[in-house]
Amino acid sequence: MKNQNEISDLQTSNSTLHTPNSKRYLFDTPRNVKVLLGCFYASLLILLIIELFVHKHPHFAWEDWPEFYAVYGFVACVVLVVAAKYILRPLVKRREDYYD
Repeated sequence: MKNQNEISDLQTSNSTLHTPNSKRYLFDTPRNVKVLLGCFYASLLILLIIELFVHKHPHFAWEDWPEFYAVYGFVACVVLVVAAKYILRPLVKRREDYYD
């Protein structure tokens, strides 16, 4: 008979291994995540370079600045997150004992 420590060691080591019936997903391996991030960064770089050569038809002077729309989109995203955190959250937040 195995003692209790050996059994618990076997159980913890077996719980980290994938059994044949467990489902593995695409992003379970770090290598796949690194490849995907590399593809995202490469496509971002390619799009930023392409934008330098595309003629835009601006209505305002600042729309003709290089990478204006990329910066505008990033700033808009940050403003949405900050507004959601500091303005919208207090409006919809309930007390801790609200459902009691």
